[in-house]
Amino acid sequence: MQEIKEKDQVGEEQSGTGFKREITLFDAIMIVTGGMIGSGIFMVTSSISSEVVSPGNVLLVWALSGFLTMVGAVSYGELSSMFPKVGGQYVYLKEAYNKMVAFLYGWTLFLVIQTGVIAAVGVAFASFTGVLIPWFSESNVLFAVGGFKFTTVQLLAIASIVYLTYINSRGVKSGKLIQNIFGSTKLIALFGLILFGLLFGVNETAVQANFSDFWGATAAATGTGPIPPSGWALITAVGIAMVGALFSADSWNNIGFSGDEIVNPKRTIVLSMVIGSAIVMGLYLIINLVYLLVLPLNGDPNAAGIVAKGITNAPGGLVATAVAEVIGGYPATVAIAVLIMISTFGCNNGAILSGARVYYAIAKDGLFFEKMGRLNKNGVPAVALWLQCLWACLLCLSGTYNNLLDYVIFAVMLFYILTIVGVFVLRVRRPDLNRPYKAFGYPILPAMYVILASAICLILLIYRPTYTWPGLIIVGLGIPVFYFFGNKFREEKE
Repeated sequence: MQEIKEKDQVGEEQSGTGFKREITLFDAIMIVTGGMIGSGIFMVTSSISSEVVSPGNVLLVWALSGFLTMVGAVSYGELSSMFPKVGGQYVYLKEAYNKMVAFLYGWTLFLVIQTGVIAAVGVAFASFTGVLIPWFSESNVLFAVGGFKFTTVQLLAIASIVYLTYINSRGVKSGKLIQNIFGSTKLIALFGLILFGLLFGVNETAVQANFSDFWGATAAATGTGPIPPSGWALITAVGIAMVGALFSADSWNNIGFSGDEIVNPKRTIVLSMVIGSAIVMGLYLIINLVYLLVLPLNGDPNAAGIVAKGITNAPGGLVATAVAEVIGGYPATVAIAVLIMISTFGCNNGAILSGARVYYAIAKDGLFFEKMGRLNKNGVPAVALWLQCLWACLLCLSGTYNNLLDYVIFAVMLFYILTIVGVFVLRVRRPDLNRPYKAFGYPILPAMYVILASAICLILLIYRPTYTWPGLIIVGLGIPVFYFFGNKFREEKE
């Protein structure tokens, strides 16, 4: 594909007042992989296994999640090649629908999605630091006022968020350097974990339990194991379980947020999304296979040993830590803790770097605080970065960010669906637009994404109303906010 220059940005770049195109294809892949790999892959298999029961179903959940993620990436690619601007998904939604739909996405992103992820990942980083430095502990309370407690874990989480925000405020070159170092390190470490597990961790007890009855039918029939779901119950269980897997793989699309900072964005964005997603989802599937080779899926929650407890009952849901303990005892547990620290630190850097670009785009449209739409002397939206930092730190203090993330799951899936539907909408409404890349497998693959993601939303709406309705309320609250800001500016004509 021929390199395409963004002529409309040349003047700004030369004057030093605009974004600087410094993110290469390698940088972009590191942002994608670094943003996707956080703490989820080390934890969520425990909750997934409790839903679907059998080893075969666990791998099915991860395979389906990988398929959905890859289809999303190749479909988003068309939109990113058409509109390679800062703001990413916000811009795609605005072009396909209108400003209000786009604002509702940005509003939810700022309120809970991006900042909630930053807070939660920051706390995960601090918690695993406590394995090496016990002073960082939820039980180590620095001060308390009424029911509010400020712990050393919260202190480190906030400090890490502030530090990464400062690094990113110094320019995209600083932020991408951190991402390249930690992104590549965590990929190497994950490859190492897989290799270590395959060479030294294969457990005959786990192999016999998991692979002699891969779908769990025999164990259920003989009364020696739990009964795996079947029929509609299986579809429901898989849909619910996929939420954890999909959010372990989330942020694959965040590279689009930095469109104006990417070298040859019409080519680089789609390539980085596809390559990065393929690497991560392949690793996730193999890591779960390693889990099944080391620990039996089902076990006794009251058992004394890690192997006897199984994946479903891994202490604290930390499957990777349990696997490491079986393989190499305490030294391996420490190594996993270091790996997760690296993973979460790099993940948060990518989230901090990317999220502020969306708020910048909203502000430039006159729908957010005007100062968030300005760049500092380093060519980055510093005000947006620091406001994002402030809100994320408050979520760390509130202790409610995990609930907020649960509430917004349904809303996030809705925005993904709307964005993919936007590919169809723009094909009809604006067929003459230049499309340097066209969605692979169109219309079949994008349609499959919409159908599968809609089915997951329907399942959550019926069986997990606690997660769905609060998410809709959060989105809905953005409507009056949109009109409050919109009254000051003329609505952009379609």
